[in-house]
Amino acid sequence: MTLRAPVKPRVLLTWLGLGFGVTGLIMQFILSMQGAATNGRDFLGFLGHFFAFYTILTNIVLVLIYLSEILPTSRLELFRRPVTRGLMAANIALVGLYVYFVLRFLGSLDGVALLADNILHYLCPTLYLLFWLIAQRHGQLRWTQLPIMLAPTLVYFLYILARGVWVQEYPYPVLNVVQLGYGQVLLNALFMAAALALLCIAVVTADKLIARQTRTNLE
Repeated sequence: MTLRAPVKPRVLLTWLGLGFGVTGLIMQFILSMQGAATNGRDFLGFLGHFFAFYTILTNIVLVLIYLSEILPTSRLELFRRPVTRGLMAANIALVGLYVYFVLRFLGSLDGVALLADNILHYLCPTLYLLFWLIAQRHGQLRWTQLPIMLAPTLVYFLYILARGVWVQEYPYPVLNVVQLGYGQVLLNALFMAAALALLCIAVVTADKLIARQTRTNLE
């Protein structure tokens, strides 16, 4: 007698990731909007501030990846590509590691704010990494794609610096040019880029190892 799971792991992880991703983003949006209203920030200013956070942007991309699993529309084709899903595995891992080892020591949260923070920084990254490991078809990533995997974060960094010149505001302490100066910020960015590069290498390596193991099991 063969026992089968009532729901395929790929389907389960897709819906869990989508559900928690949307929930976490909505919770954080509401909390941030309340904070903006308290501080007298206008709505457009709030939107610019909210979407400046790497955590928000990466979790939005994860939601789009899950949607690409559910909806057949060609508009979501970008989020079905192995390189997109692979680079997001590295990026969302970086989000979780950076928050755990750096940001959590810079302040304290409680209540709903802590719940939203844990969903976006820990639960969503964990669910996506499981989704990528279990649900993704492996063996399609190439070492030559490493620059592509690093490019979105470089664009984000340049955007944050340009936005900071305009509004004199930075989403993360390590990117705060006003307090640290460009030299230290660039050095911090190099450390983060090196960490992301290592994670991308780990993702490509894992992709190749899983594909090789799968082929061995089929032989």
